[in-house]
Amino acid sequence: MEKEKLKIAVQKSGRLFDDSIGLLRKCNIHINNGRDQLKASASNFPVEVLYLRNSDIPNYVESGVADLGIVGENLLVETGKEVEKVLPLGFSKCRLSIAGVKGRPLRDLKDLEGKTIATSYPNTLRSFLDENQISASIHTISGSVEIAPNIGLSDYICDLVSSGSTLFKNGLEEKVVLLKSQACLIQKKSLSPEKEAIRDKLVFRIEATLQAKLNKYILMNVPNGKISDIIELLPGMKSPTVMPLAVEGWSSVHTVIQEEEFWEILARLKEHGAEGILVVPIEKMIL
Repeated sequence: MEKEKLKIAVQKSGRLFDDSIGLLRKCNIHINNGRDQLKASASNFPVEVLYLRNSDIPNYVESGVADLGIVGENLLVETGKEVEKVLPLGFSKCRLSIAGVKGRPLRDLKDLEGKTIATSYPNTLRSFLDENQISASIHTISGSVEIAPNIGLSDYICDLVSSGSTLFKNGLEEKVVLLKSQACLIQKKSLSPEKEAIRDKLVFRIEATLQAKLNKYILMNVPNGKISDIIELLPGMKSPTVMPLAVEGWSSVHTVIQEEEFWEILARLKEHGAEGILVVPIEKMIL
């Protein structure tokens, strides 16, 4: 009898596809790239990957066709499907924002009153307008939303923004951020005990991989008289490792530092006498 497999839906093409498959590979789950097929099984883990249109994934997970899915949080808000969010994944970060013509300030949300806003996210936009008691017309379109103000189709747009370069190229600028989004792992409301066990193993691998990405392993040579000062500068794990060097009066100090604090701490370590600082990427990290 064939063992039960966990079905996970991912975007069939685009950046979210690349990041999703890349994450699974970093978790040592071997699958085909799937660009020309609808599904593929992992060769070394009980997972079957379904390649779907991004907008269809929440519906497939809600209906149980897929057990898990990787989608942007913005899509969850827009579709309102009955699914559970398992964990954020840290990639495909963006904002859903209202944007308008550059240099034309939006001094207050009430300036949107009576205006027309073009968007591919009408449900999220409508909720935002209703919450702020603003009456505006929503023009629902798909595709190149950012062209709408330039052809007189709308006064503003509501669209996803990451770097803002597309807005800039079309003479637009961000006015109001409705929500911040990133890719997340979702699941259907209930799983069998067998599939729950597989999901837990998958989540364990994902969390270890994500933690490793957020941290750096550093080691440095420190004069023994400066060790206490150096340790006070380190915000890493429970306690750094200190080992004596062959040269008398010196020790090697090892620890882990979060990437967001990385450069500032390195400079301070050097100021306090650390030498020969090495930075090593972490493959996996289990807390």
